[in-house]
Amino acid sequence: MAELADLEDPKARQVNERHGDDHGVNLGKLRAVAKRLKTQQELAVRLWATGDGAARLLALLICRPKAFGREQLDLMLREARTPKVQDWLIGNVVKKSPYAEELRVSWSADPDPVVASAGWELTADRVARSPEGLDLAGLLDVIEARMKDAPDRLQWAMNHCLARIGIEHPEHRERAVGIGERLEVLKDYPTSPGCTSPFAPVWIAEMVRRQSDQG
Repeated sequence: MAELADLEDPKARQVNERHGDDHGVNLGKLRAVAKRLKTQQELAVRLWATGDGAARLLALLICRPKAFGREQLDLMLREARTPKVQDWLIGNVVKKSPYAEELRVSWSADPDPVVASAGWELTADRVARSPEGLDLAGLLDVIEARMKDAPDRLQWAMNHCLARIGIEHPEHRERAVGIGERLEVLKDYPTSPGCTSPFAPVWIAEMVRRQSDQG
């Protein structure tokens, strides 16, 4: 914890806080610490228990994903209230867990929109990697009905799922683009030069173009 405190950068914290995060440690430096520590599950659990944002991010880099039980992961998600910690928890731990599918289903239906956003992120991942058994048309129905008025993080995750359906599944592409055009979610989102807009119709078109170029 003292080492993490020494890495604290007030300017980094200021930038991170604008995105809803609560740490001021450069992520490259944090990854260097994790590389030195290697996998240490007991230390990861202790770091998580501190509640400190940087410590939790470090914990997610040095833990053993399959060592966590289903209830543990559910509790960790509910404790992880900042976007970066939630993203790393899902990407580095939950996706590698044997409970990923169970949690995807239960979280997607959770009344807490932050928890539900985690379920939708896992669904977006399944849409791209292993869509067998998913009702893609049904997902589009839910997105069309609920995304426009969803809270920010849930809306972002639903939009990600919408784009993934359009990118990966040509048979649903026209409908996915149409939903994006009608709802106009993230249409005016500020996008840096060289980056792709998160507005689903633009995102879908750009990724399909890249796939075509590679093919």
